[in-house]
Amino acid sequence: MAEDLVAEIEALEEKLAEAKRAINSRFIGQERVVDLTLASLLCGGHALLIGLPGLGKTRLVETLSTVMGLNGNRIQFTPDLMPADILGSEVLETGSDGSRAFKFIPGPIFCQLLMADEINRASPRTQSALLQAMQEKVVTVAGETRPLELPFHVLATQNPIEQEGTYPLPEAQLDRFLVQIDVAYPDRKTEKDILLATTGTEDAQAHQVFDPASLMAAQTLLRRMPVGDAVVEMILDLVRAFRPNDPAASERVRETVAWGPGPRAAQALMMTVRARALLEGRLAPSPADVIDMARPVLVHRMALTFSARARGEDLGAIIDDIAGGLTRTEAAA
Repeated sequence: MAEDLVAEIEALEEKLAEAKRAINSRFIGQERVVDLTLASLLCGGHALLIGLPGLGKTRLVETLSTVMGLNGNRIQFTPDLMPADILGSEVLETGSDGSRAFKFIPGPIFCQLLMADEINRASPRTQSALLQAMQEKVVTVAGETRPLELPFHVLATQNPIEQEGTYPLPEAQLDRFLVQIDVAYPDRKTEKDILLATTGTEDAQAHQVFDPASLMAAQTLLRRMPVGDAVVEMILDLVRAFRPNDPAASERVRETVAWGPGPRAAQALMMTVRARALLEGRLAPSPADVIDMARPVLVHRMALTFSARARGEDLGAIIDDIAGGLTRTEAAA
């Protein structure tokens, strides 16, 4: 059975390498963003993409839909968007014989890959329409629960500027995103490649590598990957180190962190370190994977105290420092 598992993992690694090449042909020079997004899909989770306008977030989601063989929809969130605009609604329909009956018109959420563009521009009432779908993969409208087509993933975007008139996502919804992916400006060479590739007469076209069934099989295989005790213990050490009331928390965490990550963060780390190992062509995760995934998994599951925000503390930098300290402690031991 171990030999069969190794063969399946190696076959999946080759397929993932092909998928990355197909995505990178259209989404140029952002390998880190691509890896984190693919990791989210492999884990069966959702991702929150944060970046300025024009950095290719929509292009990435469109390309992923093609490469992964998923039926995709896009919703532009606006202040006047209502829950029914996402979930769908019932309308009264008159038949040819004059009879009347309610008919359900599905909303755009009935897809496999949903892009929720600028999710923080909608009201909390509308944002909450996604909660049940993201966690339970079902939608309840007019008292009837309707299952979504599997696999179901939400890739939401947020614009970090123009915060006037926006509604920050509540903690309960942030926690449902497996990772937060920061999309930064490209470097000069990458930006030149983007210019040459996207301003000509032809645009690169991605090809399909996965389909829904093979993606779900990959998600199942991911859960079968072995994780060593050292990695499990490091995940627990890392998550507990950011809880201000935990004995393992440092003085810096107690002074700067208002509340820390819960068990769902540890679950997310357990899954994403496996995905990172797969994407790098390895059969099992290592402590380095835990450190690498710490920021994207934890940064949206924590909050700074008011005084820490006033001092200009950066939560991501704190995570990097504490995680790096765990690495040095482990090396010394």
